[in-house]
Amino acid sequence: MFNQSRRKIVLTIMASITLMFVVTLAVILLVSFREIRERNLTTLKHYVESYTLNQTTSTDSLKSSNETVPKEDKADLQLATFYAIALQEDGTVLKVDNAGKSLFTEEELVKLAKQLISENKTEGQTDTLSYMIANKSGYTLVAFMDNTVSEGGLRTMLRNVTVVGSIAIILLFIISMYLSKKIIKPLAENNQKQKQFISNASHELKTPLAVISANAEMLAKEIGPNEWLSNIQYENQRMDDLVKQLLVLSRAESTEVVMEKIDLSRIVTGEVLAFESLAFEQGKTLQSNVMENIHTTGNRIQLAQLISILIDNAIHHATGNEINLELSQQGHTIILSVENEGEVISVEDQKHLFDRFYQVDKVRNSEGHHYGLGLSIAKAITQNHGGDIEVSCQNDKIKFKVTLFSRI
Repeated sequence: MFNQSRRKIVLTIMASITLMFVVTLAVILLVSFREIRERNLTTLKHYVESYTLNQTTSTDSLKSSNETVPKEDKADLQLATFYAIALQEDGTVLKVDNAGKSLFTEEELVKLAKQLISENKTEGQTDTLSYMIANKSGYTLVAFMDNTVSEGGLRTMLRNVTVVGSIAIILLFIISMYLSKKIIKPLAENNQKQKQFISNASHELKTPLAVISANAEMLAKEIGPNEWLSNIQYENQRMDDLVKQLLVLSRAESTEVVMEKIDLSRIVTGEVLAFESLAFEQGKTLQSNVMENIHTTGNRIQLAQLISILIDNAIHHATGNEINLELSQQGHTIILSVENEGEVISVEDQKHLFDRFYQVDKVRNSEGHHYGLGLSIAKAITQNHGGDIEVSCQNDKIKFKVTLFSRI
């Protein structure tokens, strides 16, 4: 149980860290790409503003623009690669400047420029090129800026951060598992000692209780009915019931049970038949809806005990006359539910309902030889079978739901 809790805690923490890492990385990437593209468009805008048809190359444009460009943007202009296409209104190409590069031919640049003009675009991004379209004196200028280097560096950074971050998360997971094992080890040992103490104490109490019971019976035969002797017998019986429940809880929590293929439908039906007379005696009706041929792998004795605990709990706590039991299967999921009318259980009580010795109605439970161990035993049995048990209260009805997974 402690190992399962440890794994759940570590997995939850690691999932949170991973989610934070991914979200942070996504935000950084988004902001960085946006800032780089805005800066590229600003640089491209300076290039467009300074462009003239009579310049020989784009370098001439850069020289002429240096006087008006802010100092922090001059380096970007000097290092960037620009392509320019000047077109008349009828589509006639006046000039093409490919910056002396062979990455794009003049035909490719002209085709791309005409396509952007036909789409009524003014500025934006296409592949690795930022573009801007401006109306100059007597012609239209389509200017491109190559972003391969700037965005390539960002992608390299993203790849490196992702790899290093993933390795860090894996290492953190391994370290967390190791440290959590060290931290929880004393708690697990203490819990094991507590279970062992309950088991040992229960076994040791069985003998003196049997002796007291036998002596009380012999004394009753000799002296006849006696109020004080009756009290001794009653309390001895209560103590005997408590010891038996403690032993059952100890076995359910500590002992590895033998699993076998079982017909759960038959087990549930058998337990329902056994409790129908008890329910009738208390003026209640036990209604059941059991799907046939539900098979799983489990311990027959423990699962029968689980069912009997839930039915007995419903009979003793139901305020209405009807108790409903249902067993169904959906795919590989087996669902057992027991529902009855009852006093509303507060949310706070629901949190502790499966704790040992916890009782919502302590007076009534003690009168019926209930010590707050039944639901603890039910939870232990459910967990032994890899399932889950929960309680819900709606419309003055209390419902216990057990979820198991078919392992045939």
